Amino acid sequence: MAFDRIDRQILELLQEHGRMTNVELADRVGLTAPPCLRRVRTLEERGAIRGYHAELDPAALGYTITVFALVSLRSQAEADLAAFENYVAGIPEIRECHMLNGEIDFILKIVATDLKSFQEILTTHLTPAPNVASVKTSLTIRTAKLMPGIPVIQVP
Repeated sequence: MAFDRIDRQILELLQEHGRMTNVELADRVGLTAPPCLRRVRTLEERGAIRGYHAELDPAALGYTITVFALVSLRSQAEADLAAFENYVAGIPEIRECHMLNGEIDFILKIVATDLKSFQEILTTHLTPAPNVASVKTSLTIRTAKLMPGIPVIQVP
């Protein structure tokens, strides 16, 4: 997909301020509202904009624990990898699942209300999951940087 300067400005602004009105967005990128809205709709249709989300405070909702889990599987056959991905998709506390290259097959981001609930997720869902050989976990102490999305590079 090719994006011009205005498309990139729209993407950057909406990524940072998803609730911005179309009128404000149009003003910030130097368009009138109708062509700006057409561009946004085109960016959505082309898949550059996949959705709009509220950024929630985990602690305010009782999720005080964030853990990263490194998972190794016994088999890396495509069917086994897909089965694991489908399995973890059904566990709401697992917020991210990324397949890796190297010794570890997957890294998972898990949220929990406390250590006891994390231990329950680990022992009742994750370690006994089919094809899981090992799970190594690290508890997050603090988050120094959290920037959802991607950098939108402005083209001159």
